[in-house]
Amino acid sequence: MRPGKPVARRPVVRPVAADEAPDGPPCPACGTPNLPGRKFCRRCAAPLRVREQPAALPWWRTVWPFRRRVRGGSGRALRRTLLVLAVAGLVLAGFLFFPLGRYVFEDVRDKLGGTAEISPTGVTASAAAPGHPASAAIDGLTNKYWGAPALGASLTCSFGTPFRLVGIVVHTGVSKEPQEFRRGARPTRADLLVTTEDGKVHRKTVTFNDKPGKQTVRMGISDVRSVELVLREAAGQGEGRPVAVGEVEFFRRT
Repeated sequence: MRPGKPVARRPVVRPVAADEAPDGPPCPACGTPNLPGRKFCRRCAAPLRVREQPAALPWWRTVWPFRRRVRGGSGRALRRTLLVLAVAGLVLAGFLFFPLGRYVFEDVRDKLGGTAEISPTGVTASAAAPGHPASAAIDGLTNKYWGAPALGASLTCSFGTPFRLVGIVVHTGVSKEPQEFRRGARPTRADLLVTTEDGKVHRKTVTFNDKPGKQTVRMGISDVRSVELVLREAAGQGEGRPVAVGEVEFFRRT
């Protein structure tokens, strides 16, 4: 006789253990409670840990070329390049086309750049006392001066080529010596009229200290062609005392 064929045992359904009390997280698919720590539902085998959905993108990320690509990192270099170019273009446009931006840009260049003295190519005066011509105000000597016979007289300095005017230094009075300074008339207030190459006139009122030494006036005007100094107020005036301007110096940006 042949040996009998082994008969496979029939599967037996394992009863639910009594300790599987419904005190765990419910299944998101069928709602059956499960024990803590399970990864799949004991009833429908659905995953108990649902992956978190990514946060919604801001509106500007949905517009080309900022929208998210299918592949990770795809188009990232292009987006960064376009963003940098856009920011650079806005900054450049602000500096070049808006007056305030242009002024700030030139002012920073004035502060960071160097300066050099520039001599006028010509000088004239509306009036001058005898022996004190207009040329004495730009001869480099402070013991000689231009003498204005009355207030309202003006001194005009012209330049051959336009330049960036960053500062003016004025020496008032007949001398740098305190005693001699007090004996003569000296300006205390004046108007500066700066004419640029396009014909525009920039006006600035300056007040001088009533003491010997240089008086520095900070400027910041491009394409300057001429500078006119108009005397408005003076101290120490008297008979035979012209208002004295010892020296006027101009500085450009290098």
